[in-house]
Amino acid sequence: MKGKCILYIASSVDGYIAKPNDNLDFLNLVAQEGEDYGYGQFYEQIDTVILGKRTYDWVMGQVSDFPHQGKETYVLTRQILNPIGTVQFYSGELLDLVSRLKHKQGKNIFIDGGAQTVYRFLEKGLLDELIISFIPVLLGEGIRLFQEGFFEQKLELISSQSYPSGLVQVHYRVVR
Repeated sequence: MKGKCILYIASSVDGYIAKPNDNLDFLNLVAQEGEDYGYGQFYEQIDTVILGKRTYDWVMGQVSDFPHQGKETYVLTRQILNPIGTVQFYSGELLDLVSRLKHKQGKNIFIDGGAQTVYRFLEKGLLDELIISFIPVLLGEGIRLFQEGFFEQKLELISSQSYPSGLVQVHYRVVR
């Protein structure tokens, strides 16, 4: 099986993935005991994670152990850094990395953010699917999920689901 690059991310209804100062407290609006909104099932279908250095640094500022243990992980950065466990710091061409990962036998590739990483994948036409969980809130400012400047990409709806918390999750395939 050739893996697909899948963005799995949460956003406010008005398109922000974080409030100013990287504040994610709006995600708590939909937190419910025992409800993971399909994340567990999605996570079982991936073996590789790609995220940006800023997102990696934010995560590591919140937890003591990297959450993607056991998954091959690439942190996109301009710096040359030594690996830490299964985490590789990657400063090469994104297209080369994705091409290599897609052509190995394995599962899907989880594009974990942040906004600059999402932009780079869209700019290069490297996303295969998007799973976006819309949190029922309008933030008005913060870090936008989709920055300007990438070319138009048509999407085909795979599924959508609404939850009692008000969260609506959409799953799209990029049409090529």
